[in-house]
Amino acid sequence: VSSLAKFIASPECRSIAILTGAGVSVAAGIPDFRSPGGMYDTLRPELITATAAQRRAMAADPTAVVLKDMFFANAFPYLEVRRPFILGTRERRWRATLSHRFAELLHAKTGKLTRLYTQNIDGLDYQTALPTEKIVAVHGSIGKVACEGCGAPMEFDAFCAEVRARIKDLYGVDSAAPAESTPIPCPACHRPLVKPTTVLFGSSLPAEFFERSVEDLPSVDLLLVAGTSLVVSPANSLVYRVPDSAVRAVINAEPVGQELGIRYSPGGRDLFLRGECDDTFLALMVQLGWADDLARLDAELPAASQKRLRALLAAGVGDDDFTTV
Repeated sequence: VSSLAKFIASPECRSIAILTGAGVSVAAGIPDFRSPGGMYDTLRPELITATAAQRRAMAADPTAVVLKDMFFANAFPYLEVRRPFILGTRERRWRATLSHRFAELLHAKTGKLTRLYTQNIDGLDYQTALPTEKIVAVHGSIGKVACEGCGAPMEFDAFCAEVRARIKDLYGVDSAAPAESTPIPCPACHRPLVKPTTVLFGSSLPAEFFERSVEDLPSVDLLLVAGTSLVVSPANSLVYRVPDSAVRAVINAEPVGQELGIRYSPGGRDLFLRGECDDTFLALMVQLGWADDLARLDAELPAASQKRLRALLAAGVGDDDFTTV
């Protein structure tokens, strides 16, 4: 961590790109759709507003809920399954973690953040003070809404009000929810195709990903890869599209990316920092002298991130304790 902090602070490091995955949001308590006990594992198609054929498709493969063809035929499976996540995002039920705050402080303190590429749809990066143009949501975001048909945007709060009033609750947690779902029309084209901008299976990634990566990567000096298995394409292409001179640092529970050309060897360009993303980013921010800035963000952190930070501060660690950079 110390050597990485020194490189970030050095004049040799001028441009930093970050690629994040689900690991950076673990401390926020974001529900995992795919793991045992998650929404897909507990899906009950018989409760969803759908035809018999559509229910059979979802029973055979729960990811049918997020298929493009399914959504255009019937928007209710997506909206009903995602209802608690959509409304929870509006209520800020989940908060940006220490890992998200690293990108925020990196930009504010050094000006070296060229772009944050996130594979997560949770929208937590937008809770930080990062300018939105610094963030590329590779797979879209639950916190932004547009029509899948005509592309017209819809204000998120207005969309959430429609979801609350028109989409039924499959999970029995909202007594005010309607008994039956009714369509949410697009304000522009009037078709019932408005949804968060999360990318449906069968749809193309946002053009912004391709445009920004072509613009950003040739000048990157450091690529930080955090909390991702690096198995999803084309997001994982960032690893081999940065210059040969760029340092690649992977923060993860286990080494990843070897099949993409990452080589973890002493003295090489590729670094591996094993552990939880929040723990590693906290250590990195302390090494960079940002502990006092983090203390001011304490009230905005989720409980798991607060616990880590408060333990550190209780130990008497502050910016004056670190002179490594």
